[in-house]
Amino acid sequence: MDQKRKQLKESGRGLAISWALCAVCLCGHLSHFFGTKALWLHAFHSTGFHLSLSLFTLLGPGRQLIVDGLKSLIRGAPNMNTLVGLGALSSFGVSTLAALVPKLGWKAFFEEPIMLIAFVLLGKNLEQRAKIKAASDMTGLLNILPAKARLLINSDEEELSSTVEVPCNSLSVGDQIIILPGDRVPADGIVRAGRSTIDESSFTGEPLPVTKLPGAKVAAGTINLNGILTVEVQRPGGETSMGDIVRLVEEAQSREAPVQRLADKVAGHFTYGVMAISAATFMFWNLFGARILPATLNHGSTISLALQLSCSVLVVACPCALGLATPTAVLVGTSLGATKGLLLRGGNILEKFSMVDTVVFDKTGTLTIGKPVVTKVMTHTREENVDLQLRLDSVWSEVDILKLAAGVESNTIHPIGKAIVAAARAVNAPTVKITDGTFVEEPGSGAVATIEANTVAVGSLDWVQRHGVNNNPFKELEEFKNQSVVYVGVNGSLAGLIYVEDQIREDAAHVVNTLSKQGIDVYLLSGDKKSSAEYVASAVGIPKDKVLYGVKPDEKKSFVNGLQKDHKIVAMVGDGINDTAALASSHVGVAMGEGAGAASEVSSIVLMGNRLSQLLDALELSRLTMRTVKQNLWWAFAYNIVGIPIAAGVLLPVSGTMLTPSIAGALMGLSSVGVTTNSLLLRLKFMSKHRKFGGESLKLENLKNSQVLEPEDKSKHPYSATS
Repeated sequence: MDQKRKQLKESGRGLAISWALCAVCLCGHLSHFFGTKALWLHAFHSTGFHLSLSLFTLLGPGRQLIVDGLKSLIRGAPNMNTLVGLGALSSFGVSTLAALVPKLGWKAFFEEPIMLIAFVLLGKNLEQRAKIKAASDMTGLLNILPAKARLLINSDEEELSSTVEVPCNSLSVGDQIIILPGDRVPADGIVRAGRSTIDESSFTGEPLPVTKLPGAKVAAGTINLNGILTVEVQRPGGETSMGDIVRLVEEAQSREAPVQRLADKVAGHFTYGVMAISAATFMFWNLFGARILPATLNHGSTISLALQLSCSVLVVACPCALGLATPTAVLVGTSLGATKGLLLRGGNILEKFSMVDTVVFDKTGTLTIGKPVVTKVMTHTREENVDLQLRLDSVWSEVDILKLAAGVESNTIHPIGKAIVAAARAVNAPTVKITDGTFVEEPGSGAVATIEANTVAVGSLDWVQRHGVNNNPFKELEEFKNQSVVYVGVNGSLAGLIYVEDQIREDAAHVVNTLSKQGIDVYLLSGDKKSSAEYVASAVGIPKDKVLYGVKPDEKKSFVNGLQKDHKIVAMVGDGINDTAALASSHVGVAMGEGAGAASEVSSIVLMGNRLSQLLDALELSRLTMRTVKQNLWWAFAYNIVGIPIAAGVLLPVSGTMLTPSIAGALMGLSSVGVTTNSLLLRLKFMSKHRKFGGESLKLENLKNSQVLEPEDKSKHPYSATS
């Protein structure tokens, strides 16, 4: 990364120098245009001064471009730099010949090489900046691991056991470490003692924590929530699961060849064609010019005419418009994307994304919000209460259930507990406190405490039964079987059920449906269990045969690579650390804006607004941008198709019309203006198309949001703070 930033800094210096030289040329032209009498300003317009500026440009900021172009030509693989080098050198050569041999009657145009180099360096600098942004700096991911671990010493003699803090990189296989609540696990290992719940969402995609008992495996970087664990180290340091993910990302990025820009694909053939036409022009007019047009040679020899026309061919074919075709459209496209909350890293990303035919979605945090929310609270009715021969005062309302459960869960850090507390606040339930000394929690089971003289147990069915609940009069609703159920027992009776789920994003089904209508294959990859993955897939419209569940980070990457081997252009959409390898391996990685920083680092596109519908905006923008690039290239080539024959003297026998190198340079500038103008029109095209096709979906989304906020429609998710 330091090396790339150093190269960018050097590129910036060359760019600044080249544009400063352009400014000096412009001052000279303005002084001549306005007829300024000052001698020092008039000197800016002198031929000698412009010759020195042009020579300094070629030997200074443009030297690397020209040398690279010539080397590519010698190797037999000409590129855009070859065209730039030929154009700059030919225009400089013709201008120098005009200045040194005034008898030829040619006009010097030394400003053309200066402006050409300046524009090309601008495009190169923008491309370098995009590549640096696209390159992932994995130090941020590695910083997730703690710097130190609590090493257990004298573990065989329990009475003398103690801990000492040591650097994580000094841990060895077989060491035993202590992990306290709230700590990140410093190394991969096996639990030897203790019980706790571990947040593994960043690795597995499972939104709910996993209970860890002796014999269970834990991964470095996961978070210990509420118990003390003794872990035997199995894979320390760079051998951890986190290290595996970093290696997978680096491997994917090293194997992924950079996308060649559209202009570069034809630059080699175009270069050979221009050189051949220029040579043929010189040979034709040198051998047959005097016989065809003897009258036109009254102030020069056949060689001078042939040389002038062949140089005009090189100048008129100078790829200023060709060089601007892609960078200007990409610059407008990426800046337009930024205004829409899209971080787009480079023109090659826009090109590849416009060709995507397969989109792979992660589940948790991508198609779903990524955190549990309360969706329903079930309580007894009074009629049910009489049938059960219970006291009437034991009937609890939904608000009461949330109030008591939130009172207990406010003392935990479990995600489900946080969801219950948020739901209680959403319905303005009164805040209650537990009686001091009565709170007891068992990781993976639940918690119990005394609130207002009531013993309240919150957790699994087994947990509340262990605290006096003997019956379960509730029947789980079929439509909520995919959700997690929290049981609430009060004074030995089952007072109610709280259903919790990782809510599906409101725009997920619309996005999947739109992609499918466009002929794009859609897959779902999830580290979650089968029932959850298939439920989300069915809700958003993804067929079951395109759903993979329980997949690990390396398996996600392997699946993406398998699609690529089938010649699919794959976009991966994810948000977590477990997605980073697949994001980096795919042709285009798309990260949700509120996801893990590592996911954003390796992704080509980041949806900064954290809305899945932005994926459709990015897809439409990439297609319009590439359409504009193709229009620019067609314009540039059409200009050459028309301009090169005229420069070669096709009209000379018919009308006596010929292009001098200076007129050829002016036409070259005109073509550049046309390309730039078409690129700027991209903004209007995108805005008009976005209003035309995005209006209905925008109205629908606004309508949904307004309905959610209305009291009569809050029944869908009445306890969700986000609603």
